[in-house]
Amino acid sequence: MGIFEKLFKKKEYEKKAGGMEDYMTLVRVYFQASIAATLGINNLAMLPDLRTFKASLHIPTVNNKLGIGEKSHCRKMMKELYKTDDTFFKEIDQSIRKNCHKVTDVQTYMIQFQGFSQDLMMLTGNLMKYKLRLPSFLKSALYTMTEKTVNDIFNKNDFSDAGVIKAVLAIRKYNNRLGFSQKWVSGFVYQVVMLAKKEPKPADGQAE
Repeated sequence: MGIFEKLFKKKEYEKKAGGMEDYMTLVRVYFQASIAATLGINNLAMLPDLRTFKASLHIPTVNNKLGIGEKSHCRKMMKELYKTDDTFFKEIDQSIRKNCHKVTDVQTYMIQFQGFSQDLMMLTGNLMKYKLRLPSFLKSALYTMTEKTVNDIFNKNDFSDAGVIKAVLAIRKYNNRLGFSQKWVSGFVYQVVMLAKKEPKPADGQAE
């Protein structure tokens, strides 16, 4: 529960946005809360991040239905901490309604999103490389570069590196199922990039 202890119990945390790991944890919480609300799941054992989130913040169950109150609370936190807009949450809800029609769909869906997000972040980092060293105050330039990189991932077909081609095809295949817009993906990647830039630098003179 280390992440949640930092996220919810340290008063100084309330004064600033959390790190990349905290952000990804809240994203998973929102996914799991939306799944619970959509499918009527009441077994918290199926949704470990949601279970920890609910227990840590003592969030009451609304109308005897898991997910409703938790979604609202998670959404509020992400808006306050990361300035996340409503479109981000709406697209997650739409993706879940499209892909999760029964409880047995949930594990496959979450594995797909995990694979999608991991491949996406690794490939984005590879393609952007030195552009990621731009100072954080150049937010507009960083977003434009992120948006262009995401557009290349979805639409460019003349990559020369075999590893890049493989990753691009995997990401496109995942997103054909998940159904996120390029704008959603650009915003998601940009948020992670900005948070990654705030992470502590390696100690003892190690390379970045």
